Amino acid sequence: MAWRDFFEKADPDVIIGYNISNFDFPYLLDRAKHLKLTKFPYWSRIKTMQSVAKDTNFSSKQMGNRDTKATNTNGRIQLDLLQLVQRDHQLRSYTLNSVCAQFLGEQKEDVHHSMITELFNGTPDSRRRLAVYCLKDAYLPQRLMDKLMSLVNYTEMARVTGVPFNYLLSRGQQVKFISQMFRKALAHQLVIPNLSSDQSDEQYEGATVIEPTRGYYDVPVATLDFASLYPSIMQAHNLCYTTLLNKTSVDKLNMKKDEDYIVTPNGDMFCTSKVRKGLLTEILEELLAARKRAKKELASETDAFKKAVLNGRQLALKISANSVYGLTGATVGKLPCLAIASSTTSYGRQMIEKTKSEVESKYTIANGYSHDAQVIYGDTDSVMVKFGEKDLKKVMEMGEEAANFVSSKFIKPIKLEFEKVYFPYLLINKKRYAGLYWTKPEKYDKMDTKGIETVRRDNCRLVQNVIETVLKKILIERDLEAAQDYVKDTISALLQNKREAAHVELAQRMKKRDAGSAPTLGDRVAYVIVKGRGDSKNYEKSEDPIYVLENNVPIDTKYYLDNQLANPLGRIFEPILGEKKANSLLAGEHTRSISVAAPTLGGLMKFAKKTQTCMGCKKPLVGKEEADGAVCENCRPRIGELYTKQVKKVGELEVRFGRLWTQCQRCQGSMHSEVLCSSRDCPIFYMRMKARKEVEEAGRELGRFDSDVGALW
Repeated sequence: MAWRDFFEKADPDVIIGYNISNFDFPYLLDRAKHLKLTKFPYWSRIKTMQSVAKDTNFSSKQMGNRDTKATNTNGRIQLDLLQLVQRDHQLRSYTLNSVCAQFLGEQKEDVHHSMITELFNGTPDSRRRLAVYCLKDAYLPQRLMDKLMSLVNYTEMARVTGVPFNYLLSRGQQVKFISQMFRKALAHQLVIPNLSSDQSDEQYEGATVIEPTRGYYDVPVATLDFASLYPSIMQAHNLCYTTLLNKTSVDKLNMKKDEDYIVTPNGDMFCTSKVRKGLLTEILEELLAARKRAKKELASETDAFKKAVLNGRQLALKISANSVYGLTGATVGKLPCLAIASSTTSYGRQMIEKTKSEVESKYTIANGYSHDAQVIYGDTDSVMVKFGEKDLKKVMEMGEEAANFVSSKFIKPIKLEFEKVYFPYLLINKKRYAGLYWTKPEKYDKMDTKGIETVRRDNCRLVQNVIETVLKKILIERDLEAAQDYVKDTISALLQNKREAAHVELAQRMKKRDAGSAPTLGDRVAYVIVKGRGDSKNYEKSEDPIYVLENNVPIDTKYYLDNQLANPLGRIFEPILGEKKANSLLAGEHTRSISVAAPTLGGLMKFAKKTQTCMGCKKPLVGKEEADGAVCENCRPRIGELYTKQVKKVGELEVRFGRLWTQCQRCQGSMHSEVLCSSRDCPIFYMRMKARKEVEEAGRELGRFDSDVGALW
C-alpha cells in the first residue's frame, strides 16, 4: 500500500517503464488481490474507477501477432518503452539490457528471478545489489525515453494525426489516417461512409522493378530518388476519394478531358484541382510541409543527438504521408479504394520507365559524353545509374544535373533528387545490394547494405558477423585475398567446434525447465540447431544455447555451413570470383578437420560406459593399471612432458576465464562481489560460461595424473 500512497502523492501524468503492460501492472494487481488489499487498484485520476488488466491481442503486417495486456489508468498516459522500441526499431533482441547496450552503451547487472528472494533475505550487501538492480530497472527506461526523445516524438505524432496518445502504441497505421480524414472532412462538411471491412481478393499491379544488371561495379554508381514518390503523385494528379469520377458523371457534367478531368494510365478518371481539390491532397500537403520544417531544422542543428531526433520526426511524417497511399490499397481496411492505389502505382511505373529512357538517351557518347550511361537497377522510387566516369566528383555533378533534367519533365511537386553515390557497388539481386555510400567526394559516409544478412534478423549472429567482416574487407579495405582467408578460417573453426556458437517447440521446452524466464508470443528466441536424426525437422533440433553449453550437446555444424553460411557467401563472392572459385571457399583442405562434442545426457548416453583415453596418443585405457590414470604404457616415458603441457593448458584457460570474470565485475560496478549476471544477450556471458566449463574439464583431466602409476609425485 505504501507504493500506492506514493503513487497518489506523486500524481504522475505519464507512467513509464519497460514491459509494464505485460508484467509489472498485472503482477502488482494480482499480488494486491492475493493479499486482499481492496484499496490498492485505484490508479486512475477518476477516483472511483478501478484499474483492471485485460488480455488483448495486437496483430499487424509490420509487427506480427502479439499477446499483450492492457491496464486502464484513466487520466494518466502509459509509455511502455518495450512496445515503443519493438514498433520503431528492428533489433535482434528486445531485453532491456540489449536495448540499452544498443542506444545508451550501458547495461544493468541481470539478476535471474530465482535469485531475488535469496538476495533479499541475505546480507545488507546483497540487498544493496538488489536495490541497485531495481533502481536501474526504473532509471534505464527513463534514460531510454530521453535518449530516443520518444515522449516528444509521440506527442508530435499524436498532434499531427489527431489521435489519443495511447493509440500510437496500441493501434496500427490506419487509425492515424482515418483520424486525419475525419478532421479534414468535418472542415469541408463531408460525411465519411462506414464501410464494412470484409477481405477482398481484388488486386492491382504494384511498383516497377527494373531488372538488375548483377555484378561488382568498381566505378561510381549514382542513385536518383523521387522525393516522396506516391504522396507527390497523389498531389500532382489530385487523386482522392472526393475527386474520383465515372463515365456517367463526366457526361452528365459535360466535363472536358485534361482541363476538368484526367484519365490515369490504368483508365480511372479524376477531376482536376481547378474543379475540386481533394482531401488527400490537403492532408499530404500538411504532412509534407511539417516534414520540410523538420528537415530545415535538421540542416541547421549541430547537436548530433538532436539531429537524430529530428531525423526520426521527419521519418515519422514520411511514414504517415506514405501510409496514405497504403491505406487506399489495403483491402482489409476502413476506406479501401483500388482506383486511387492502382492509379498511383501506374503513374509510378510510367515515371521510372521515363526516367530510365531520359537518362540513357541524354548521357551518350553521341551527345559528347565520355560513356553511354546505363541504368543498372531501378526499384519503386529510385534508379541506379552507371555513368561510366571513374571520378567521384564528376559523377556527383552528373547525378545532380540528371536529377534536375528529369524533374523538369514532370508536373510539380514531383521531383527527382540526386541523393548519393555507391562506390564500389555490389549488386546481387533485386532488393539485395551492398556498397560504400558517398554524399561528399572527400570521404564515404558508411557501408550501406540492403537485403543482405548484415541487416536481416532471421539468421544466426555468426552469419551477420562473417558477412559484415567480409564486406568490410572487400569494399573498404579492398583486400579480396584477406576476405577469402577469413572465410576459410571461420569455416575451419566452425567445423572444429571452436565457435561460440524452432521457436514454438523450443519455447515449450524452456517453459517446462523454467516457466519464469520462458519466452512468450512475439518474443525473439535465441536458439542453436543441434545434431538430431536424419529426418528431424529443424524446429525439433532447435535448443536453448545455455542448455547446449551445460550438457555438451553437439551442434549441427553442417546445418550452419550449408543452410546459413553457404548461400550468403555465394551471393557475395560469385559476382567477383565466378561460381567455381566461390564454391571452393566452402570445400577444400580447411574443411577436413572436424571435432564433435560428446553429449553428457539423453538417448544412448544413459547406457554408455565412458572409457578414458591416453592423453598422449588417445588410445582407450582399458587395462586395470591404466584405467584410472592419464597415459598408456607406451606414453609413460613422456609423462612429465604431457603433464607440463596440461598444466600450461589449464593456466591459459584460467587466465581467459579470469579476464572474462573481471570484465563482468567491471560491468556490475564491483570488483569484490561474485558475478550473478545472467544476461543472455551478452556475448561475454556465453563466453564466460564456456570458459568456466573448459577450466573445470581441463582441471579434471589434470587430476587424472595424480592417480597414474607412473606419476613420481
